[in-house]
Amino acid sequence: IHVVESGGGLVQPGESLRLSCTASGSGFMPYDMGWYRQAPGNERELVASISTDGRTKDLESVKGRFTISRDNAKNTVWLQMSSLKPEDTAVYYCYAETVEGNFWGRGTLVTVSS
Repeated sequence: IHVVESGGGLVQPGESLRLSCTASGSGFMPYDMGWYRQAPGNERELVASISTDGRTKDLESVKGRFTISRDNAKNTVWLQMSSLKPEDTAVYYCYAETVEGNFWGRGTLVTVSS
C-alpha cells in the first residue's frame, strides 16, 4: 500500500492551497481517508476525515476554511485550504483506514508566513 501526498508549499496568510493524496495497492479498499497535521512541538491532530459515503469530520479551528473531498474510484482525497493562517503551519499527513489498520503518507509541509 502506497499513500502519496502532494500540494504543500509556502503561502502568505489569507492565501489558499490544495493538498492531494492518492492511495494505491492491490485490492486496496480504504474506509475513511483524511488528513492529520503536526506542527513543531505539538502532537499530531486530525484536521479532517471523510468516509466512503461522504460524511466528514473537521477540526474546529478549520471549520469554514478547509474542505475535504474524495474520489472513491481513484482512492484520492483532497484538502482545499483557504484563508490560511500562520497557525496552520505544519506537516500534513494523509491516511487511509483499512481493515488492516491505517496507512500513512510521508507528509507534505505547509508553511504560512508573510
